[in-house]
Amino acid sequence: MPDDVGATQSFYGRWARFYDWLATAPGVGSWRERAADALGLDSGDTVVEMGCGTGANFSYLRDRVGPDGRVVGVDLTRGMLRRASERIDRAGWRNVHLARADARRPPVDGPVDAVLATFVVGMFADPRPAVERWIDMLVPGGRIALLNAGRSDRRVAAPLNLGFRAFVRAAAPGDGRESPSESLERRVATARDAVYSNCPAHGFEEFGLGYLGLAWGVRGD
Repeated sequence: MPDDVGATQSFYGRWARFYDWLATAPGVGSWRERAADALGLDSGDTVVEMGCGTGANFSYLRDRVGPDGRVVGVDLTRGMLRRASERIDRAGWRNVHLARADARRPPVDGPVDAVLATFVVGMFADPRPAVERWIDMLVPGGRIALLNAGRSDRRVAAPLNLGFRAFVRAAAPGDGRESPSESLERRVATARDAVYSNCPAHGFEEFGLGYLGLAWGVRGD
């Protein structure tokens, strides 16, 4: 998986339009609903999305915090943020804001009520410091949710795993020491362990034939 900042910006900048289409494809919205629900947001809350991309999650987050809450999207790539800004303008949201920055070191003053990251932690060579930093941003009782993809171990999904590996390889070539899908799964597992280690209350659920995993945690008092 890519961890070089320049390579990440170049790749996602080139594919921003396709990524936006994929991120809003039929059926994907239900995944985003589940991730937003895991945050337990209330009206007036502040939620930060790390690696917000084109803003495909914004409508789900904004619906839950309402007009008195605040949504902040952090992303590194200009192309992604350009499309996110267009989405905000079309919807007329005045309480959804963008910050161009590395999600591993977000320029956001805490505390905040929730942090969301979807399909992001697999891009970090070591996601643990980033996840721990995100948890430190939370108010006591604040929630974090990480939505990620991985190969499925369900028998019915076995024929699809080859396609999943090909997709991961195309999106993020490996470094030769391990396959891209193995690298992705190792990093996602590291991020999930960081949530479990730092949040007394936590959980995990699988869906989408086992290809999607949603880890969540609640910061202690």
